[in-house]
Amino acid sequence: MATDPLPTIDFTTFVLSLSHSALMHMGEAPNPETNAVDTDLALARQTIDLLGMLEEKTKGNLTGLEERLLGQVLFDLRLLFVELERRESATH
Repeated sequence: MATDPLPTIDFTTFVLSLSHSALMHMGEAPNPETNAVDTDLALARQTIDLLGMLEEKTKGNLTGLEERLLGQVLFDLRLLFVELERRESATH
């Protein structure tokens, strides 16, 4: 069975991978293995918190591009998360 080669792992790939995981847990992206769309806000929050910890622990050690990417990803994910929490609380 032939498989596609895995992408090179660098900081950007790592951040984007975690971002995709958070989006999957928020029901905004399908699971690449099952193509199912599920929502688990607790796992989404945990992944966003992990990215936040990564931002804190790498302060001063990133290139400008890496720092902007991580900051923008966190901003976007946090904004989406808050919106999803609001929607969920409005329906309950």
